[in-house]
Amino acid sequence: MQVTSLSLSCFRNYEKAVIEPDAGVTVFTGPNAQGKTNILEALHLCCLGKSHRTSRDEELIQWGKDTARVTVKTAQRDGTHEVAVILSRTQKKKKTVRIGLRQAERIGELLGHVCGVLFSPEDLQIVKEGPAERRRFMDMQLSQLRPAYFYALQRAVRTLNQRNALLKEIARNPSLLPTLDMWDEQLARVGAVICENRREAVNKLAQLARSAHLSLTGGREELNLRYVSQVADAQNVYEALLERLARARSEDMRRMTTTVGVHRDDIAITIDGREARTFASQGQQRSAVLSLKLAQLEWAGQESGEAPILMLDDVMSELDPNRRRQLIERIDRVQTFVTCTDLSDLAGAKQGAVYRVEKGELKRI
Repeated sequence: MQVTSLSLSCFRNYEKAVIEPDAGVTVFTGPNAQGKTNILEALHLCCLGKSHRTSRDEELIQWGKDTARVTVKTAQRDGTHEVAVILSRTQKKKKTVRIGLRQAERIGELLGHVCGVLFSPEDLQIVKEGPAERRRFMDMQLSQLRPAYFYALQRAVRTLNQRNALLKEIARNPSLLPTLDMWDEQLARVGAVICENRREAVNKLAQLARSAHLSLTGGREELNLRYVSQVADAQNVYEALLERLARARSEDMRRMTTTVGVHRDDIAITIDGREARTFASQGQQRSAVLSLKLAQLEWAGQESGEAPILMLDDVMSELDPNRRRQLIERIDRVQTFVTCTDLSDLAGAKQGAVYRVEKGELKRI
């Protein structure tokens, strides 16, 4: 897949911008806080339907404007495609997706049209922070590659919220207790879909990340990923989840919240058998994240049948020469969008197009 055009209208600090990226590497350089990351954010919006920096879509609309629009045109094996995301402050529908000339009925229809992998300094949180960050990492990738997973995730969130609300109601009105069975069944059924997809994905990523990490470290370190779930090893995940919910019912009623399920899952990341979050140095954690991202890039290509785009947000300056060299070698294989403050960070990379960014204005140099 190749992005042939990216257009921004009233998006963040861009009044209007049209970018025709190189088929290889497109670089956005300039001082900090000028709008470089906003370009990658616009691409990410068209990949997943949301920003990677904020959950508040209104923040993406330029100050004083009512509407923002991002349009991406791509060339793929089956022809050319165009998707657009329109954000509004004033319309009843705050976010609209257009696929070609057709307005999508659901945001999820956007998924899979533009496939991308983003690597930013904040990705260190995947290793350093708690389980929620690792679930988010996995869920975003699976949603992009498997839209059915995205819809299952939405159902799981709604069902979990409904069950938690019912647990609070039961505390006030015990006669509602029999209705809990229905929500247990629904939560177990959708949870099984999520668990099975996550388990498969982690197993695949583990192989690819281990290989990438051995290359990064010259064979000195071994990176392992393991899916951690209350029912990860069950042959019948649905039955196992249903049983877990039944056993936890008394505790759930006491605490008025659901204590078991896929919303408690994690991915264990270890280096040479030791937990990376606790025992790895900052440099080792950076290597682990880079290995994860390289694995994600390769897996996305295998899963979708199209090479994804790679977005690198000011990460080159964070890497030592060896990690930087390893990443630059991968850059040559896919279409890449890079932000940096100093072009020397990209020494050795084939820079196809370079844009200078200042105060939301782009100038090709």
